[in-house]
Amino acid sequence: MESDATAGQTEGVQENQGVLSATGRGGGLVELTPTPGGLALVSPYHTHRVGDPLDLVALAEQVQKADEFIRANATNKLTVIAEQIQYLQEQARKVLEDARRDADLHHVACNIIKKPGNIYYLYKRESGQQYFSIISPKEWGTSCPHDFLGAYKLQHDLSWTPYEDIEKQDAKISIMDTLLSQPMALPPRAEPNFQGLTH
Repeated sequence: MESDATAGQTEGVQENQGVLSATGRGGGLVELTPTPGGLALVSPYHTHRVGDPLDLVALAEQVQKADEFIRANATNKLTVIAEQIQYLQEQARKVLEDARRDADLHHVACNIIKKPGNIYYLYKRESGQQYFSIISPKEWGTSCPHDFLGAYKLQHDLSWTPYEDIEKQDAKISIMDTLLSQPMALPPRAEPNFQGLTH
């Protein structure tokens, strides 16, 4: 009787090894255990035996499909990361360009003290020198003596905003000011609580 059980286990192991090889790398069936959970089964051969050969094909297809889904999922996530990297690179490039422009504008000749919040008008002389003025081309009228290059608003962080972007930038700053002025949720007691630490 023991020899029958041993023979049944041997046949089951051989059959299981065939299943492992049939399903390819990374997939397979659970190893045979004569006493799962500490309980001896009546016939491990019958409980672990694969009855239909088509089940092996279905198992192999399932493993292959899982590999394909995992690969597609990883590809999608990497695509999103690549797009984020491109966006950050573009943002970094814009930050550097704005910083270079702001530095150049701060070195432009100006006979007045520049104050944040004001708009300054950039002109160019015949000699090639650029300078800031508080007089706009409209105020000069037809008697504008030099070439007008553009207008910029000096922000409170000492950055420069081109005239055409002032309205949009002011709207952003207004939203930030509104958010920062909101009362923050503070605990009801501001003083430290030493209860339990003193007698």
